[in-house]
Amino acid sequence: MKQDIEIPSVEKVYVAAIYEWNDEFRVHDWNAYIINENNFALETILVVSRGFDSKRTTSTMRHSVKVLPAKSYAKIELLQPEILKLNNEFSVSFFAEGKLLHKKFLFPKNSIKESNLKEIPVVLQQGILAK
Repeated sequence: MKQDIEIPSVEKVYVAAIYEWNDEFRVHDWNAYIINENNFALETILVVSRGFDSKRTTSTMRHSVKVLPAKSYAKIELLQPEILKLNNEFSVSFFAEGKLLHKKFLFPKNSIKESNLKEIPVVLQQGILAK
């Protein structure tokens, strides 16, 4: 029965928008990262991202990471300034300790901005964690 199905919760896995210097173009960029703060690796990570509001939806982007070791992070994508005005959703699925896990992360529209910067775990840079 439905009540007998155990759905494990995702813990210590985050999506963050990191504000970092781009040496090539000599500007600060926002980049989305997946962060694994656990003591075990994440495998076969699939990330589906999109921006949206009540009137528009961006194209869907798909990314994969084979293995994300314990206490590490990986860049997902560059966040263009135009999409920061939209809600940005990251749907993340992965295997960990023999289980398939899934979680959706959301940056509400206009939340990715310098005034919201905080220290991000593992990455140890300034950024914003998705909800």
